[in-house]
Amino acid sequence: MNYEVVLIPAEEGEYTAVVPALPGCISEGDTEEEALENTKDAIQGWFIVARKQGLCV
Repeated sequence: MNYEVVLIPAEEGEYTAVVPALPGCISEGDTEEEALENTKDAIQGWFIVARKQGLCV
């Protein structure tokens, strides 16, 4: 599945990546590429936690 990821640059040069379709799914990285790559793990983790909490995913 594909999810929209919003990249938010920080003043220090890093990036925060937010997945709007998955509430609370946030990651970060030193570069845009790193933030996007880290988001893959964040999405997987989001689904693991959601299933453990009994959410319908």
